[in-house]
Amino acid sequence: MHARNIERGQDGPEFSLVFPTYNPGPHLDRTWREVVRFLQQAKTNWEVLFICDGCTDGSSEKLGRWVTLEQLPIRVLSYFPNRGKGYAVRLGLQAGRGRWRLFTDVDLAYRFDDIVRLAETLRLGSEVAIASRLHFQSRLVLPPSLQGYAYRRYLQSLVFSAIVRCLLPLTQRDTQAGLKGISARAAEMILPHLRCSGFEFDCELLTACVRFGLVVTEVPVCVSYESASSTTGLGSMGRMLKELWKIRRGWRAGIATETNQTPVDSKDRMAA
Repeated sequence: MHARNIERGQDGPEFSLVFPTYNPGPHLDRTWREVVRFLQQAKTNWEVLFICDGCTDGSSEKLGRWVTLEQLPIRVLSYFPNRGKGYAVRLGLQAGRGRWRLFTDVDLAYRFDDIVRLAETLRLGSEVAIASRLHFQSRLVLPPSLQGYAYRRYLQSLVFSAIVRCLLPLTQRDTQAGLKGISARAAEMILPHLRCSGFEFDCELLTACVRFGLVVTEVPVCVSYESASSTTGLGSMGRMLKELWKIRRGWRAGIATETNQTPVDSKDRMAA
């Protein structure tokens, strides 16, 4: 990313919101409705980017059709094959034109009230802001049938957090919450040095913030669980630990492989 991107962002949207998207299924319809409603009612200037990360379920085509029907600042970037959440987020943050750039999960586990709260934290001066489910002001909303699942997720996150803080120079207890934001200046500073393409991207991003002296502000959120779905099984945990060790070795040595700035492979649709 180059300095001219930041200059363009000052004349364009204040905020860019990135949705890394991989075969979202029925979640996409609801998210689209919420995005349209939010943009129509927003009091500040926003743009939204859907980054289709090798989708094979027709989501890219569906989004393309919807974009042509709405005169809203929504863009769709698509490429093949699937490269991972971290790659999609990195691409979206680089493509964003806003002075502040946020990313969150396409299933909207974090509602727009939380997104706006985090955006305002950035506007008030924070270079980096992250959602924290363990913040003392955070709330959890779920049906009674998912209480056991939520408790297991909580214990799992505590164990993972302890491992992360042992391996990496981080103080945050919740590194994996799917809502984060950075300023355009911070994006220019750290994104070229990030290499992780999977779910470990969040940990590398926060490690880079430590390396470059960027203060991270933790923001309370309201988390909504609607189903017992998780990407953090034993297999994925093992892969995450392997990647955490790579991050530790790379950043302790002051060596971070520069991101491969591969252009989008297939199509880039825009709606002004």
